[in-house]
Amino acid sequence: MKTDTHDEAHEFLPVRAAKSWLHGDWSVKLTPLFWGAGYLRAKQLIKGFLAFVCEAVVLLFLYQYGLPNLSKFGTLGTIKRATVYNPQTLKNEVNQYDNSFLILLFSLVSLVIIVAATILILRMVDDAHTLQKTRKSGGHVNTFVEDIRALFNERFHLTLLTLPTLGIIVFTVVPLLFMILVAFTNYDQSHMAPTELFTWVGLDNFARLFKDSLSETFGYSFGKVLGWTLLWATCATFTCYFGGIALSLMINHKRTRVKKLWRTLFVICIAVPQFVSLLLVRNFFADTGIVNTFCANAGITEFLKSVGLVGAYLDHIPFLTDAGWAKFMIILINFWIGVPYLMLIATGVLMNIPTEYYESAKIDGANAFQTFGRITMPFMLSVTGPYLITAFIANINNFNVIYLLTQDVYYTMDTKLAASNAKDIDLLVTWLYRLTNDSYNYKMASVIGILVFVVCAVFTLIAFNYTFRKGREGKFQ
Repeated sequence: MKTDTHDEAHEFLPVRAAKSWLHGDWSVKLTPLFWGAGYLRAKQLIKGFLAFVCEAVVLLFLYQYGLPNLSKFGTLGTIKRATVYNPQTLKNEVNQYDNSFLILLFSLVSLVIIVAATILILRMVDDAHTLQKTRKSGGHVNTFVEDIRALFNERFHLTLLTLPTLGIIVFTVVPLLFMILVAFTNYDQSHMAPTELFTWVGLDNFARLFKDSLSETFGYSFGKVLGWTLLWATCATFTCYFGGIALSLMINHKRTRVKKLWRTLFVICIAVPQFVSLLLVRNFFADTGIVNTFCANAGITEFLKSVGLVGAYLDHIPFLTDAGWAKFMIILINFWIGVPYLMLIATGVLMNIPTEYYESAKIDGANAFQTFGRITMPFMLSVTGPYLITAFIANINNFNVIYLLTQDVYYTMDTKLAASNAKDIDLLVTWLYRLTNDSYNYKMASVIGILVFVVCAVFTLIAFNYTFRKGREGKFQ
C-alpha cells in the first residue's frame, strides 16, 4: 500500500489529477469550476475562501484584459490611432484604437496566468481527492492554522522558494518571452506603438541575418560582430586568467619582498568603480589625451609612422579611433582591469596546493617549468574550470568595457556596418543596445538577443559537459 501511494505521489501531475477527478466525489469533480469546493467539503473554510478569491481575481483579469487582447493576438490589432471629428461634442477625439504593444504584453501575461491557473486547478483537484480519502479513512484533516504552521516547519522550503519563484517569473521569464515574441514581429521605428501598429512576420527577421546585399546589410554586420565577439571573449578571458596566475606567482615568490604592499596596490584597482576607471582611461588615450602628448614628445608617434602602424597623415596614435588600434587597446585595458581580480583568485588557489607536491617534484629533478605544467596548472584548472566558463560568458556580454571606452569616440568607416547601426568594435550585446537605444529597431534587437542566448547556452553546455565529464574531476589526483 505504501508503495502504491509513493508511486502515485511521483506521477505526472495532470495524470494524477485526472485519476483524482475520475475517482473523486462531487466536491472533487466540482473543483475545476469552483476552486474551493474540495476544501469547503473538508471544512477547511479559510482555504476554500482564499481559493474562491483567487478564482475571482483570475476570472476578472481574464475578462477585463485577457480575453479582449487574446482575441486580437493573431493580428496584434487592426485599428490604427486616428483623430476623428465627433459631431456631438463638436471636437476632434481620438478613436478607440488598438495598441499592438499592449495587446502582445497582456496576451502574454494572460497566457502565463492561464498556465499557472491550470497547474493550480490540477493541484487543488488532487488535494481535494486526498482530503476525501483522509475523511473516509477517519484520518485527521489539518486546520488552516496547522497548514500555516507546516509552512514554517516541514514545508518551510516551499515558503522560502515562493517569493523568489514569483520574482523570476515576473521579472525574468515574462520579459524574456516578450522579447522572443517581438523577434517575430516588425516592431521598429516605423511601427511604433501606440501611433502605429505592428504585426507578425514569422522568421523574416532571422532570415535577414543571413542576407548580404546593398539593401540588406544585417548578414554582413552579424558575421563581423559575432567574429569579434568570440575573439574578444577568448582574448579577454585567457589574458586575464594567465596574467592573474603569473602575477600571483611573482608576488608569492619567496624572493619577492613586501608582498602585502604589492597585493594592496593591485587591489586598489578593484576598489575603484569600473566605470570611473574606464572613463578616465578613455580620456588618457584620446587623440588629444595625455598619452598621445607623451608619445609625440618622446618620438614614439613618428617611429610608429615609420613602421606603418600609424597613418602618415596622422599627428597622433589612434588608440580608440582606428578599428585595429581600438580592439588592441580594449583587450589591453581590460587586461589591466581584470588581472587584479584573477590575482586574488589565483593566490587563494595557490596557497592551498600541498607543498609536498613541490618537494617531491624537486627531489625528482623537475625544473620550474615542469613543476608549473605538471602541478600548478592542473591544480588551477581543476579548481577554476567553472570560473573560466562563466568568465567567457560574462565577456561575451561585457557591455561596460566596450561601450564606455568607445562611445562618442569611435566612428566606423564601414558603410555596411553603419547601415545596420553597428560598429567594428561592437559586441553582440552593445550592438543590441544601439539597435534599441539609437534606432529603435526592437525586432532585430530581439533577434540578436535570442542569438546571444543561443551562443552562450551552447558554449556553456559543451564546456560544462567537458569539464565535469566522468573521471575528469579526479584526474589531477
